[in-house]
Amino acid sequence: MCGIVSYIGPKDPIPILLKGLRRLEYRGYDSAGIALLNEKELQCTKKSGKVSVLDSLIDDSTMNGYCGIAHTRWATHGPPNDINAHPHLDQSNRIALVHNGIIENHDTIKEVLKSRGVSFTSQTDSEVIVQLISELYYNNDNENLTFEDAVRAALQEVVGAYGVVVICKDEPGKIIAARMGSPLVLGVGEGEFLIASDASPIVEHTRNVIYLDDNELVSIKDKKFSISKIDSKTIVNKTLTKIDLTIEEIEKGEFPHFMLKEIYDQKHSISDTMRGRFNLDDGTTQLGGIADYFPNILSASKIYITACGTSWHAGLIGKHLIEEYSRVPVHVEYASEFRYRNAIIDSTTIIIAISQSGETADTLAAIRKAKELGALTLGICNVVGSTISRETDAGIFTHTGPEIGVASTKAFTAQLTILIMLALKLGRKRGLSRGKGKEIIRALRHIDQDVISILQIFDEVKIVAKKTFEAENFLYLGRGINYPVALEGALKLKEISYIHAEGYPAAEMKHGPIALIDNKMPVVFIAPQDESFSKILANIQEVKSRNGIVITITDKINNSLRSLSDFILIIPKTHKHVFPITSSIVLQMLAYQLAVFRGCDIDQPRNLAKSVTVE
Repeated sequence: MCGIVSYIGPKDPIPILLKGLRRLEYRGYDSAGIALLNEKELQCTKKSGKVSVLDSLIDDSTMNGYCGIAHTRWATHGPPNDINAHPHLDQSNRIALVHNGIIENHDTIKEVLKSRGVSFTSQTDSEVIVQLISELYYNNDNENLTFEDAVRAALQEVVGAYGVVVICKDEPGKIIAARMGSPLVLGVGEGEFLIASDASPIVEHTRNVIYLDDNELVSIKDKKFSISKIDSKTIVNKTLTKIDLTIEEIEKGEFPHFMLKEIYDQKHSISDTMRGRFNLDDGTTQLGGIADYFPNILSASKIYITACGTSWHAGLIGKHLIEEYSRVPVHVEYASEFRYRNAIIDSTTIIIAISQSGETADTLAAIRKAKELGALTLGICNVVGSTISRETDAGIFTHTGPEIGVASTKAFTAQLTILIMLALKLGRKRGLSRGKGKEIIRALRHIDQDVISILQIFDEVKIVAKKTFEAENFLYLGRGINYPVALEGALKLKEISYIHAEGYPAAEMKHGPIALIDNKMPVVFIAPQDESFSKILANIQEVKSRNGIVITITDKINNSLRSLSDFILIIPKTHKHVFPITSSIVLQMLAYQLAVFRGCDIDQPRNLAKSVTVE
């Protein structure tokens, strides 16, 4: 969850580290800090609050150095305050460390170190690592360890997940980083090196990167680096990867918020996901990343889709599509629950893991469990080089570009697009007619124009938001494939506006939620003119008879809708299985405008982080 960036090279590290933190702030923004090494001392400045607070402190300081480490925190152990902020120093103030992850046995190690006279200053699990390294390096009676060996030894004592970067006053010009469960990327430039949680702080300086794998340690000194196994010291030879990322993609330009930019990005991001993957003549799709595994999928006894949050909602829609088109049974599981139950998995099972970042800890753990049990694992993710993309047997990239806003928008619609294409491919192999395949493809190929039309109703959405932003609760209702759309709409609202919201199957409203409806309760209906429309209309009547505020999202208005709805948002007519994409964009717009009227921090909502890399 936290963001890490480090630099060693000929340039002033401070502006590089601060800019890197700003680009990583979506990973956590409870506190931030920097530690620098120069010829004389190890300096450290850290502060609770966002990176901007740290930036103002650095401006007034006399910090300087030739290499440094920096961190932006999402709090797990210990509240957000100055003391718990990273970097953490050992008790001698000679070693500094930044950490992303959770150390599960920190209490045990802490007690042992305290019995040896080690003093702790913070409530974090992370401080245990730096104090343990220090004890092994400076106070080891049994053997004289090098600094690197002390880091290795300490990391073999801890249990849990970590991405760490360490510097030492007595090892000038050296940076050590290691990974176990939390992502780290090494950027290799001309006489300079960066290490970060993802590539966004690196791309301005070099496009040549190496993605560290679990149980790997990188040591940098004298303009050289070496990668080895943490436990065995075995040298690992890894090739450079050239990252395809632009500065423009990771900046918000003229938009006030990343979320708004990413909502507008959907004018082209969905098409980017589809590019080169259609065969219109045959009414099918081409998904090269998993092409060799279609026989396995079609002969599978069952498919599990596993994911978290918004990606889980995408999985629910994927289940509907795959089962309808291919008749293969699909189960959708929260990754956080899937790994802890005795699911029925064997060599005939397919696991499809969905993750925007490709680093979600619970999803990664679910993949590893499934592989141990013999399942074939497939990934759908956005970030090339991510851990999930490397550890699954095969996968499909969404190619939607960086998503910085914490609340997912374009990543979700890209995931839906991939799932439609996957279901279509499987369906065509299972007897779905060419004509029906062409219908779906035509709808998808028209989606850019549909999105442009949807964005043109932003003012109408703004009116709805202005009339309802003071509500304390929202209810979102949909049927069939649009029930998960309701879930996603409610989640978006909760994430960025802090309004309590629930998504429900429309027919289930009568089994409890209807008790909540009064003249202060907005109820959002996802109501396309499909085979379920008459049933949705009856549900709208039930809400209206109890004085609820009805907000209807539909693709065709009629007199009944007009008379029953307080607000109607009309979107272009499309294929019923593409409608979840277009209707979701309206719900993103509504959540955004409600958050604006409520004065919320849209890109950095409280208590959240973009990439959940801890369990």
